[in-house]
Amino acid sequence: MQKEVDGVLVAAHELKAPLAVLRQLALSLGEMSVQDEHIRNEMVNVSERAMRQVNDLTRMSRLDEGLFEMEPVAVRAVCDDVTQELKYLFAENRRKLDVKYANRAKLVNANRELLHSVVYNFLLNAMHYAEEGYAELRVGDAKGKVRIMIRDYGPALPVGIWREMKRGWVEQPVSIAMRPGSSGLGLYIASKFSRYMGATVGAVRHRDGASFYVELPISKQASLF
Repeated sequence: MQKEVDGVLVAAHELKAPLAVLRQLALSLGEMSVQDEHIRNEMVNVSERAMRQVNDLTRMSRLDEGLFEMEPVAVRAVCDDVTQELKYLFAENRRKLDVKYANRAKLVNANRELLHSVVYNFLLNAMHYAEEGYAELRVGDAKGKVRIMIRDYGPALPVGIWREMKRGWVEQPVSIAMRPGSSGLGLYIASKFSRYMGATVGAVRHRDGASFYVELPISKQASLF
């Protein structure tokens, strides 16, 4: 097992360097036409998203070291940060994101960095399948926890993936044939980070898409109020 973890770390470091170079090369280009400027921006965004996933792999391989401390986290602030980060990508793909907060408990027990990655991975998947032109992010209360749910309107979620999500975690990264733009790796990372935080992931199948969610324990600090 340790050899596998070490292998992930080596691969992550090997991938990060060329991605950083690609990003820097794109940024260093001089004046360009409107079309070429669009291509450059896309190169930068793709490399940054890939670097983020590499960073997630590095974090995942170090979960057993206990470096990610749990603390009271303002769940709405994390969601705001992620939606702001992906705002440009949604606009570029002519997608809209509908956000609604209905949670009474404002603080959850989590690691802010890991929770940010969970929401980011779910939203990035949803962006690919906002076939009605938009996706939804909902934050609400759910049986003594706080639930963050992301809804898309894409192809049906395969039964196997749904069963793994219903169980509460994904065993390994897999490609999702019915959703070719979707990241099985992203779901796997979100699953691993959620289990570390004592949270639960899940999915709901709809006739016109799917919802992915994470349920987080309310912070004891919040419950005192």
